[in-house]
Amino acid sequence: MEMVLRALAIYLILLVVFKILGRRALLQMTSFDLILLLIISEATQQALLGNDFSITGAMLTIVTLVVIDIVFGFLKKQVNGAESALDGSPVILLDHGVPLMEKMKMVDVSLDDILVAARQSQGITELGKIKYAILERNGHISVIANED
Repeated sequence: MEMVLRALAIYLILLVVFKILGRRALLQMTSFDLILLLIISEATQQALLGNDFSITGAMLTIVTLVVIDIVFGFLKKQVNGAESALDGSPVILLDHGVPLMEKMKMVDVSLDDILVAARQSQGITELGKIKYAILERNGHISVIANED
């Protein structure tokens, strides 16, 4: 039972940490971020397993983490507001070519990030040609071009 409680605690801690880091954190990984993620995974393994390095302990930990993830997925579908609380909601960053700087600062997105997304998805190179730029729940920036 201790291992199940450890897995639950680590899952919740990582959920909070990545919620604080923001949606763009995992999509904008640098080589240092990858190293940091590997260190976090190693520390997490130690915290999850403690002194139990048995296959049974590892399997119990994995199953617990997967079940917790399934339960959270179920809650997102069944409980109003759970998905927004856990995953956030889409944020409009650019409205008819006008950057919404407060929102951009809040989600840590720069004009360069928007322009990169615009070039990659629509071939747009100017802010004025963008009707909307939206930071989606998954961290990607959707770009909607002006119709003219």
